[in-house]
Amino acid sequence: MKKKVGILLLVFIAQMGIAQTQFMKAKTDESAFGGGEWFKFKMSYSGFLKAGNATLTVRESLYNGKDVYHVTGKGWTTGMIKWFFKVRDRYESYFDKYTIRPYFFIRNIDEGGHTKDIEIEFDQENNKAFVNDKKHNKKSVFDTKPNIQDMVSTFYYLRNNLDTEKLKKGDEVRVDMFFDEENYGFKLRYLGEDEINTDFGTVEALKFRPYVMAGRVFKEEESLTLWVSKDKNKLPLRIKADLAVGSLRADLEAFKGLKHPFKIVVKR
Repeated sequence: MKKKVGILLLVFIAQMGIAQTQFMKAKTDESAFGGGEWFKFKMSYSGFLKAGNATLTVRESLYNGKDVYHVTGKGWTTGMIKWFFKVRDRYESYFDKYTIRPYFFIRNIDEGGHTKDIEIEFDQENNKAFVNDKKHNKKSVFDTKPNIQDMVSTFYYLRNNLDTEKLKKGDEVRVDMFFDEENYGFKLRYLGEDEINTDFGTVEALKFRPYVMAGRVFKEEESLTLWVSKDKNKLPLRIKADLAVGSLRADLEAFKGLKHPFKIVVKR
């Protein structure tokens, strides 16, 4: 993983995880999400300092004649933090509407002057990734694993396919993902059920622990915790990260276009 971490990168890292066969649901026509879904997250640093915002938007579209979902993620710093570390991130993924396999991915970021402008076209039939590093005017081709995911499509694949009813506390799930110019093996552990207080009220949640690389950014390998709603939507409710210096937290602040009812135990 890269040394720097932006708002959206934190969100997507925490949301990743595709289960092995024993945790996959039988294919159904029921989807956890659809076109028009929109999330907004508020970020805070060390529990009190507002750090920024992030949004995720799902639209129905076409890519090379195929029906796809086009997901756009944007992240930016706000308040005092933007004066000494300005972040402006944009991620986009075009993935198949039915298989959730990505065809095209965009990563355009500016994190305190650290910039990237990368486009990746996936050939899912031949297991290839065609990378266009627009910043350095460099094009490369890489071999990928079958059914490879990008960092955006992974979350939506999980929401549609992970059978949470079969998960037991301590179970681990894995994903093969291609990120920038490398294949990345990702692991995530299920921590069980939980109830958390949100801006919307008390919500039943499923708790996960994504594994990350300890170092300059994350305090240790188990520095991230993710909560998703225990309903058909599998909403990302909260992401908490212990960093090498301080901590970062993302909370779902607003949403619209949900496909299923959002279950709240106790409303505010």
